[in-house]
Amino acid sequence: MFDVIVVGGGPTGMMLAAELRLHGVRVVVLERDAEPSPVVRSLGLHARSIEVLDQRGILERFLAHGKRHPLGGFFAGIPAPAPDGLDTAHPYVLGIPQPVTDRLLTERAAELGASIRRGQAVVGLEQDDDGVTTVLSDGTSMRARYLIGCDGGRSTVRTLLGLPFPGEPSTMDTLLGEVELTATPETIGAVGGEVRKTQLRFGAMPLGDGLYRVIVPAAAVAEDRRTTPTFSELTHQMRAVSGTDFGAHSPRWLSRFGNATRLVEHYRVGRVLLAGDAAHIHPPTGGQGLNLGVQDAFDLGWKLAAQVNGWAPHGLLDSYHAERHPVAADVLDTTRAMTELMSLEPGARAVRKLMTELMDFDVVNRHLVEKVTALGVRYDCGAGHDLVGRHLRDVSLAHGRLYDRMHAGRGLVLDRIGRLSVAGWADRVDRLADPCAELDVPAVLLRPDGHVAWVGEDQQDLESRLTRWFGAPVR
Repeated sequence: MFDVIVVGGGPTGMMLAAELRLHGVRVVVLERDAEPSPVVRSLGLHARSIEVLDQRGILERFLAHGKRHPLGGFFAGIPAPAPDGLDTAHPYVLGIPQPVTDRLLTERAAELGASIRRGQAVVGLEQDDDGVTTVLSDGTSMRARYLIGCDGGRSTVRTLLGLPFPGEPSTMDTLLGEVELTATPETIGAVGGEVRKTQLRFGAMPLGDGLYRVIVPAAAVAEDRRTTPTFSELTHQMRAVSGTDFGAHSPRWLSRFGNATRLVEHYRVGRVLLAGDAAHIHPPTGGQGLNLGVQDAFDLGWKLAAQVNGWAPHGLLDSYHAERHPVAADVLDTTRAMTELMSLEPGARAVRKLMTELMDFDVVNRHLVEKVTALGVRYDCGAGHDLVGRHLRDVSLAHGRLYDRMHAGRGLVLDRIGRLSVAGWADRVDRLADPCAELDVPAVLLRPDGHVAWVGEDQQDLESRLTRWFGAPVR
């Protein structure tokens, strides 16, 4: 029997599987599709997701396949420079197509020993006090102690649980695809620039060798969300919006997305939990969807592993919902706001003009950038220093840097005063005594996800926080 079944082999599921394997959890990933999808739904990674990859020692793999872009200008497409001094060592967006991200995360999970089974669709599940039994489409069954639904916006797991998915349905569709264009780059750029003065949901991004990523408003909302648009539908809309289809031919793939916005009320039902799009969906404005799912997995992974391995303190697994549900709710509101700001209605255009003026103020611009990049996320980790609950940036050490010490996914006490101890928790928490660490506090306790759980210098106070987050000490 496996410890955990992960349903869904997208970025959320593979990130979660890798995090669980760091702690020796026996995990299997069940993916319905027999082959990886070529559809490029996400184009990049934001700063907090980049930090997550750096904390696990795999960022270089992604940098080798991506391109760094400066921050700024992605809040509803309003031009704005990146604010100075963002609290991260990675103040950029990493442009990288989702199929590449999917592949790299899959390779990571496999390297760590996750069992990955493609062409395996879950059609039923039943849970009891000891575990969860799943029924697969081939009639076989599988059992594990826990099951995590990472199977997207049309989640089978969520449906089988009977969980409502409250929110708003899609009111507008957008067509997306990769096609070859015969028009010159100059013509495509000039026409696209003119159209985008009044229609922000239009564009043609060059990918090289005449291949372009095209985005254009659909004529209507599709009744069946699973229906793939036709090539003629795409070219018809290109002509309707811009007056030309730029000589489009040879489509690689076509897709559609809407502006539906939904969020489940509970991320956990007994031994079944949800993560990523299975728990929340929203428009892609701002590029937060994939990032939000990966960060869900990063929060859940170490907590679920602690539960499986028997050292989780009371309430640790439930803190996944308590921490991540409000983050998703905020992301949904942010994308709602950005979608409104991209409307062509006079009222929305007036608000967009006002927002453009407000973003000239550094405090406003910084706040919005931190929202979209998730650098501003703060969890309730208790009272104390302003750092408590926030992520800690990659700081310099006497020898090396902080994130290099976090690859194993363990807790860490960074001790600048040199007299603190993690005795009793050494199987779960590392201690690094470094008076030269680039910190202006005596010591910090970091959770495995890099968020600060404690700041101070008192041993008894530290032990109290260690017990809260890492369970009872081993005597």
